[in-house]
Amino acid sequence: MNPRVAVVGGGIAGLATAYRLQRAGVEPVVLERASTCGGVIAPPVPVADLALEPGPDSLAARKPWGSALSRDLGLTLIPPGATGAFLWTESGLVPYLRGAPFGIPGDVGDVLRWPGVSSRGRVRALADLVKRARRHGAEETLGELLRRRLGDEVTERAIAPLLAGLHAGDVDRLSAPATFPELVAWEASQGSLIRGAQAAQRAATRADPGPVFLRPRSGMRELVDALAASVGERLRTGVEVTGVTDRTVDLAGGSSEDVDAVVLACGAPASASLLGPGAPAGLSTIGSVSTGVVFLMYQPGTAGALPDGTGFVVPRGAAPMTAATFVSRKWPDPRFGDRAVVRCYVGGAGDEDVLDAPDDDIVEACARHLSAALDLPPPAASHVHRWWASMPQYERGHRALVEEIREGLPPGIFVVGSAFDGVGVSDLARAAEETADQVLAHSGASRPGRRKEPA
Repeated sequence: MNPRVAVVGGGIAGLATAYRLQRAGVEPVVLERASTCGGVIAPPVPVADLALEPGPDSLAARKPWGSALSRDLGLTLIPPGATGAFLWTESGLVPYLRGAPFGIPGDVGDVLRWPGVSSRGRVRALADLVKRARRHGAEETLGELLRRRLGDEVTERAIAPLLAGLHAGDVDRLSAPATFPELVAWEASQGSLIRGAQAAQRAATRADPGPVFLRPRSGMRELVDALAASVGERLRTGVEVTGVTDRTVDLAGGSSEDVDAVVLACGAPASASLLGPGAPAGLSTIGSVSTGVVFLMYQPGTAGALPDGTGFVVPRGAAPMTAATFVSRKWPDPRFGDRAVVRCYVGGAGDEDVLDAPDDDIVEACARHLSAALDLPPPAASHVHRWWASMPQYERGHRALVEEIREGLPPGIFVVGSAFDGVGVSDLARAAEETADQVLAHSGASRPGRRKEPA
């Protein structure tokens, strides 16, 4: 008889784990409290005559797991229609140097032309080339690493908006090895972040890695729909789980499910609640912040007002938004016509109070700042979507904490998701594979042959 595994949570991590288990001959049952599955890859929201996705708009192509999962499901992936990003400055939008990994130039000449940074800040950044590398010591925050190597100005005005923004976090609280271990490795191997960026650029040139981002042709929701269709009737929405053991899942209303293992794909706080007194203590210490997405659709004839690029990021406190995507440039669609469509990001660590404002006030503030930088009139339509406590914060010690949590779980219970494994779709696809393998090992089930991972 095939093992039966309950997957609590129907977001991308839970669905992908169930998909992998099902392919290995295990019987998964996915239990999702909401009426729809997908988690942050939510169904599109209405903006006038458009339907726009409020969740992640793409997956990281150079992390192969998301692309591989999509192709396993028969999906066609497409690259963005534009590349390159901008930095918001007092004098307007300034383009980031193309090909600079994590926004860090790998050439001295490029450092001296670093956009949005004063000459003094650029000279300070060059000290990275002569400063001795830090070989040992306590774990650093991302801010500590960047400030020590590149200086405060470059960190705050050029790099933190790009990197910390991906986690909606505070650069001086986020763990460097948990968020961007590549930077730690660059210093260890090259003795410098600038030389590390140079080596990464050379490697990328040799490998011809292709696009940085990809998405299914009709949007990220296509991935969720394909996973849900694959799992089929084993996906049950509108089902509330009230408690779990390695052999039983208790449901609201008093019923229960007998299982051989449980995968908790419902976030750290919910997992701690379901496990009760037996939960590892660390589960309740992983915090999250709230964010929001503001869609602005402009009148016909405005498409040309958007620069040729994917969008911009904003230094902390310089504008009400933390970043913006030029949707109609990045993902061109005949439905847009010649209308500009922009997606602004608000909230995050230190700015969550913005989300308490009325929708009209949030839209007005974002639109006013956009009009100051771009030749745009007031928007013709808008939509505000709030993501409450949606973005886990990987603070100092996060990796050790996750290891401690997993070691403290009762046998037969597993956790997977953005609180533990990365915030991107490709990271979660990788984590789903690893979690499925752990469940199979626990249950004694065999697994199908897996592709060889890239070195």
